[in-house]
Amino acid sequence: MKLAEWFGVLGILASPLTTVGQTRPAITGIVFVRMYAADAAASDAFYGKTLGYQKVVGADGVARYGVNGAQWLEVAPLPATPPAARLAEVAFTTRDVKALRRYLVAHHVDASKVESGAFTVHDPEGNLIGFVERDAMKGKLKLSDHAASRRVIHAGFWVHDRGAEDAFYRDLLGFHLYWQGGQKDGQTDYVSMQVPEGTDWLEYMLNRTPSPNAHQLGGMDHFSLGVARMSDALAALARNGCATAGCSKTQMGRDGKVQLNLFDPDLTRAEFMEFAASGETCCSAILGKQPGEEEDR
Repeated sequence: MKLAEWFGVLGILASPLTTVGQTRPAITGIVFVRMYAADAAASDAFYGKTLGYQKVVGADGVARYGVNGAQWLEVAPLPATPPAARLAEVAFTTRDVKALRRYLVAHHVDASKVESGAFTVHDPEGNLIGFVERDAMKGKLKLSDHAASRRVIHAGFWVHDRGAEDAFYRDLLGFHLYWQGGQKDGQTDYVSMQVPEGTDWLEYMLNRTPSPNAHQLGGMDHFSLGVARMSDALAALARNGCATAGCSKTQMGRDGKVQLNLFDPDLTRAEFMEFAASGETCCSAILGKQPGEEEDR
């Protein structure tokens, strides 16, 4: 759906949802994030050795690194015509994938056919968003004892038009504000929109340079791995042989949560973040339930 068409959808959303005869099924969290990779071996060294995940490679050539029994990270070969962004897809878990597709189609959203318990749409800015039936990969992932984190808690990407994105994520899908803040007081650069029936969230990255370089774009387009204590993540990364300066450089985020940032070989940011705030939270309160070791499903 083109961006201009989303403003027409706003008129539909202003009326009761019963007018289209559909109820939205639960959306409970992030199921996977997919990245593009130019060098499969280099990416495997990062996701497999540094982050400590074990992979399975599907018939589609996509490597899937199991984070836990219900979440994973995907690495796909870089297309022949490389896109500027290396973040290829963010996918969410739903309890009824067919009903969710019917709901979106009833609200005039183009959606792919349901295949293998999943379908995809494009959000107003063209980002590929997937929806996957709960337990679609049950028993198919391999888990490692060396994992530096066992939870994906959020993903984020560059957003140009917050209003257009809110029409999709908030008004249509039921996401709600979890936290928002900025690099400086009084401005909003980060908007965290939490899934309606869980604790994971999607982060809008706002107010960025209009022509970001690869590193800047990779910093905006990111995924986040949750940990109870950053010290545990640091110890795991050290055991996995991570010896660069970034492997031990922690910082306090504006949301009051301790963070650590690494970049994969294609410059997609892998952010480690503590589940709960331990420092001063700027700009707005944290409005939703905090994530934890176990995903709300």
